[in-house]
Amino acid sequence: MGFSRGGTSDGPGSIQYLRLQRASSRSDIFPKLVAMQRNLKARHFAVFRVTGAGLPNKRKLVCELDNWGAGSGEHQGVLVSSYGDMFLDHIEMSILPIVWTGTEKGAYSEAGDFSSLVRKIDDRIMPSSGIAFPVRLGALGNGYVTFLSGSLELGSNLIIDQHVRSCQVMMDLLALDERRSVPAESLSEREVACLQLAGDGRISEEIAEKLGLSVHTVNAYLGSATIKLNSVNRIQAIAKAIRLGYIH
Repeated sequence: MGFSRGGTSDGPGSIQYLRLQRASSRSDIFPKLVAMQRNLKARHFAVFRVTGAGLPNKRKLVCELDNWGAGSGEHQGVLVSSYGDMFLDHIEMSILPIVWTGTEKGAYSEAGDFSSLVRKIDDRIMPSSGIAFPVRLGALGNGYVTFLSGSLELGSNLIIDQHVRSCQVMMDLLALDERRSVPAESLSEREVACLQLAGDGRISEEIAEKLGLSVHTVNAYLGSATIKLNSVNRIQAIAKAIRLGYIH
């Protein structure tokens, strides 16, 4: 998913922002979620990953991070049993955030009309109101970043901004998983240099001229880097190298 936002080139909606703010561990992700929770005036957050993608009747939501504290399993169970099936179906068709009204007094306060940006549910199943930001990054990176409270503070700009940040959170989780699966053999300096230039849009001939290598050697370095990163092509290798912090 992606959003186009006005402002400086290093704002929350930019690729540069996503690169610079990359998490090195799960402990780096938690403060980001806490900051988002404060922005939304929420009481709790939970990050769910979709597992079993592509397997009939095997898909389910698995909680990766939350701050429910004691009894977190019970809270997760209530949310999943209430909206889990709908969440799984929704993410296959739409990336609109889902907003629901709880049975507690307050629901959510609205700053302007943001109805076109969300899917609203008013069946009042959950005690708390909430918002769930869907993120689609591929079979292993799909999921939701959810926030719950007696009264959420929502507005168009805030929803867009927090959706972008939710995407970053899921990218961080996916990158951490990929980092653990990367072979012990790391990329060489030449492989990193070739990937960096390829990521900057240079073709093999330009990379060869820049580094003083033959085109054959450049392609060999890019090929070996692609294999080490367990990628199917150069484009996927570049994207993975960015997520893992080899290049920027």
